[in-house]
Amino acid sequence: MEHPGFFERAGPFPLAEVAEAAGAEIPAGADRAMRIEDVKPLSEAGSANISFIDNKKYLAQLDATTAGACLVSPALESRVPAGTVRLVTRQPYHGFARALALFYPSAFHPMAATPGADAIDLSARLEDGVLVEPGAVIGREAQIGAGTRIAAGAVIGARVTIGRNCYIGPLATVTHALVGDRVIIHSGVRIGQDGFGFAMGPGGHLKVPQIGRVVIQDDVEIGANTTIDRGALKDTMIGEGTKIDNLCQIGHNVVLGRHCVIVAMCGISGSTELGDFVVMGGQSGTVGHIKIGTGAQVGGASHPNHDVPAGARYFGTPAKPLREAAREQALIKRLAARDKGNYDDGAKGSSES
Repeated sequence: MEHPGFFERAGPFPLAEVAEAAGAEIPAGADRAMRIEDVKPLSEAGSANISFIDNKKYLAQLDATTAGACLVSPALESRVPAGTVRLVTRQPYHGFARALALFYPSAFHPMAATPGADAIDLSARLEDGVLVEPGAVIGREAQIGAGTRIAAGAVIGARVTIGRNCYIGPLATVTHALVGDRVIIHSGVRIGQDGFGFAMGPGGHLKVPQIGRVVIQDDVEIGANTTIDRGALKDTMIGEGTKIDNLCQIGHNVVLGRHCVIVAMCGISGSTELGDFVVMGGQSGTVGHIKIGTGAQVGGASHPNHDVPAGARYFGTPAKPLREAAREQALIKRLAARDKGNYDDGAKGSSES
């Protein structure tokens, strides 16, 4: 059975109403009554959808999009395909936020657990063998598989699905998420809260509704007090068998491949993609919108700011290939040793004077 989703969609709306809400101009000759049903990413949008572009990294997706309309800056309007209506605005991301708010007004009030008198909502479906400890709360229409244990004080949000033989630790919260089988979520984990999405501007920061989900595949383990934000339009994805240590932050739209290892205190920024078997050392982190190739390793306290090739080993800030980083450190060490006498002489001279 198809999941009903976590957010109710309004509309459809005529193009003119969507453009007005987004603060964008409709070109002459466009069908102002054209029916717009939803907001979608460039790569997924069809003829009844509106999309946007605010980052040149996605120009290839703009070239190939089949969106009915696209919010775009004046500098990029010439790149919009002929079959897509150009909605020109100087702030496409702000327009996108306002369009999302039009279609998904409930996104500002996420679906949490909302039971009545019972800690387990009467509409929730629990298979045989589910153990719910005292103080746990299970929201409406949640589904939990056989053999799963929900520890004391945990909160399972509305419409969340959790597979079989899972463990949800004390005081963990799981909202807006689909969780596979044999998943271990330790105490204090937060899954499914808003992604950190704001359209920045001199007049303040406009909140961008986050209408995606978190999808966690089978055999994943998530350490204590780690946080995983739900996606903005797309889903945040955690691949099969991936192990995440304590105190990590996974941003919205992040994709982690299968069997990755994310060591404690890592921060992975929004829309970053990791291939399979990637290792991120402790206290490492990435900027957003980059790709870490399959089998790559990022050293502890290292921070790549561009794509990392498959199988590569990167180290440092900004991170670079390990051999290059090691040569630089060795050179700095030799230079410091060579000049040590000069520093010592200077120190002596200043003390004698």
